[in-house]
Amino acid sequence: MGNTYFYHRVSSKGQKEDRGLIEAQEFCEKNGIKLAGTYVDKITGKTFDRPRYTVLKEDVLRDDNDDVLLITEIDRLGRTKSQILEELREYKLRKIRVMVLELPTTLVQLDGGDSLLNKLILETIQDLIIQIYSCLSEAEVEKKTLRQRQGIEAMKLRGDWDKYGRPKKAEWNDFVAVYERVLKKEIMAVEAAKEIKVSMPTFYRYKKKYDTEKGLLKDGKENIENLACTS
Repeated sequence: MGNTYFYHRVSSKGQKEDRGLIEAQEFCEKNGIKLAGTYVDKITGKTFDRPRYTVLKEDVLRDDNDDVLLITEIDRLGRTKSQILEELREYKLRKIRVMVLELPTTLVQLDGGDSLLNKLILETIQDLIIQIYSCLSEAEVEKKTLRQRQGIEAMKLRGDWDKYGRPKKAEWNDFVAVYERVLKKEIMAVEAAKEIKVSMPTFYRYKKKYDTEKGLLKDGKENIENLACTS
């Protein structure tokens, strides 16, 4: 059996971690578990940096050693369902068991030591939690997508979408005005592109459309005489 480590996170510097520590200590005493280490992060609502968690995850917990990560609540692993799912999958690959005090199923203690059957049971439990959070993650993404779509539709109904939608590369009339100055050899194509704030590939796509409409393309090829000063 590997080592058991407890991780806890409090959401603000003014919040004490005593409650979580007490819960973990009571659980460990009741089940004869000796903690090899306790790691606590104090973070604010503006950041999710977790230096102590990073140390525990990357430098302390060992792969294929039957180590156990004990936490009070599943959201200690991440802010979103997808982030939690990612962490759970990684721990499964590393063969690190995650025990969550708020999820009694993950706390199952089996008689018979480290028998193959017990390992299969514990792995099945961990797989079940991963499947649940996989579904929750997908639902979270779908809900976010639906809200975005509803928001866009609402803006369109209000006539506000043009303010927030993807901006056009350039207004066609603006391009025509500047490109005709290029044809008159007043400015170079590069200067024209900068003036209407488009990239050169975009500028040449507009140019091709203009040339086609004006008959400046002959048999699919550009009229060199008309384009002498556009580059």
